[in-house]
Amino acid sequence: MTYRQVLRELAFDTHGVVTVKDAEEAGVPGSAVRQLTQRGALERLGQGVYRMTEVPRGPLDEFAEAVALVGDEAVLADEAVLAAHDLAQVNLRRIKVAVAVPSRVRQELPSTVQVVRRRVPESDRDAIDGIPAMSLSAALIASIGRIMNDRLLAAAEQAKSRGLISPDEARRVVDAIHQTNTRSSSR
Repeated sequence: MTYRQVLRELAFDTHGVVTVKDAEEAGVPGSAVRQLTQRGALERLGQGVYRMTEVPRGPLDEFAEAVALVGDEAVLADEAVLAAHDLAQVNLRRIKVAVAVPSRVRQELPSTVQVVRRRVPESDRDAIDGIPAMSLSAALIASIGRIMNDRLLAAAEQAKSRGLISPDEARRVVDAIHQTNTRSSSR
């Protein structure tokens, strides 16, 4: 199998995104990645992050690209998780990606990516079709105050009916929204 074929196979599993680190782990040297970029098989997105041009674009590609650009240990966060699941009628201006404070963030980020420095505990992590992300219930709770409560309540119900969260998680989200309503109305 050629290096191009190896990267194509890798890219089909990663929403078209190929990192130099992943390429090297698959046996493709960095020099081959640069050559394939010069030949047009890859498009450079940022430092060490590429897009395989032969892979058709899909609805989650921009989310995968944002997380890869921020780097290792980055996760899709808050409203971006809701948008990736097509919940709460979220219309993103920027894709929010969380990364712990000690992590190094690549400098070349597009204006469509917003980095928030926050440690997301393992218990609040999940993946959306292979993209590292906050769990849906954690993202719903983190979005309280930024998205209308009616939309969050509807999103929790829809997520529960689609099997994306358990009934217990949905109840926890609803309780958190109602607690916020109670606190804000008592002021």
